[in-house]
Amino acid sequence: MTNRRLLNVLGGKREQTPPIWLMRQAGRYLPEYRATRAEAGSFLDLCYNPELATEVTMQPIRRFGFDAAILFSDILVIPDALGRSVQFVQGEGPKLDPISPEEIADLDPAIVLDGLKPVFEAVERIRDGLPEETTFLGFCGAPWTVATYMIAGQGTPDQAPARLFARREPEAFARLMDVLVEASILYLIKQLRSGADAVQIFDSWAGVLDDALFLSASQNPIARIVKGVRAELPDAKIIGFPKGAAQRLEGFVEATGVNAVGLDWTVPLDWAHDHLQTKVALQGNLDPTLLITGGRDLDASIDRIMEAWGDGPFIFNLGHGITPQGDIDLVHQLINRVRSYGK
Repeated sequence: MTNRRLLNVLGGKREQTPPIWLMRQAGRYLPEYRATRAEAGSFLDLCYNPELATEVTMQPIRRFGFDAAILFSDILVIPDALGRSVQFVQGEGPKLDPISPEEIADLDPAIVLDGLKPVFEAVERIRDGLPEETTFLGFCGAPWTVATYMIAGQGTPDQAPARLFARREPEAFARLMDVLVEASILYLIKQLRSGADAVQIFDSWAGVLDDALFLSASQNPIARIVKGVRAELPDAKIIGFPKGAAQRLEGFVEATGVNAVGLDWTVPLDWAHDHLQTKVALQGNLDPTLLITGGRDLDASIDRIMEAWGDGPFIFNLGHGITPQGDIDLVHQLINRVRSYGK
C-alpha cells in the first residue's frame, strides 16, 4: 500500500473512497489550458514543449485535486516520431499523409525514442512537480487506433479505410501492427522509467471491429504490449481502454493481463460488476455529456456507478474524455459527490 490511492487500486486493493481522475482532464474546457495552448503555437508544439506540457498537465491537479495526473501529449506522437507527417488543423483535427504498403515496410520502431525526448523530459518535470500522493499516468494509443489515422490520413466515422486495408493488405497491415507494438513498448517503458507510476493504453476505435479483427487488431497487439513492457518492468501497472468492446471485455481482460479496464458509458454496470470486477479493477464510466447538462441526472448517475462498483477495486472516471463544453462547476460537483458518497 502507498499513499497514492489510485496506484493501490491498480494493485487490486479497494479504497474506501474511490480515486478519481478524468480522461482529457487537461483540455479546452479550462480557461488556463486555452491560454497556454494559445501561447504554444501549434498543438504538436505544445506536446513537445516540456515546460508547457508540464504546465497543462498540472492545471487540473491544481484546480480540482484529482487523484491522478495524466501526461499531456497525443497518441499521434508515435507516427510523428516514426517520421510520418502529422499536423493538427484547427477545426478539422489530425491530418497525416496516408501510408502505403511500401512505406510501412520502411518503418523503423527503434527511432521513436530519439524523437520523443521532449516528452520524457516533460514526464520527469511532472513527476517532480506533483504532490506526493498524486498518481502519475503515462499513456499511448493502441496500435489499431493509431493505425486508423496512419492509413486514412484522418479520423473517419467508422474507420472503414483501415478496416478495408487490413483485409486487402493483410501482410502490410500485420507489419504495421508489429511496428506500432514495438514502438509502443519502447515508449511506455521509457515513460515508466522517467517517472510515470502507471500507463494507460487507449484503443478508442476498438468498437468498430468485428470479432476476428478485434482479436487480431486490438486485443492481441495490446496483450503483446503488456507482455513486452513487463518483460523489462515486471511490476508495471497498466490500464487498458478498448472503447466499445462490449461483451468482449471479459476476454480482453483475461488475454491482456491489464491491471484495470476502462469502461465506456454503454457498459451495463451490473454486468461489469459480475463479469469483470472479480478479475480486474474497473475504471469509468460516467457519460461525459452529464458534465454539460448536470442537474439531478448527474447525481443519480454518479450514485448508480458508486453503488454498483464501490465494493471492489474501482477508479471513478468518465466513459470517454471530457468535452470542450464541459462545465467546471459540474466537475466540482462530480468530485464532491464521489468523495462524499456514503458519508
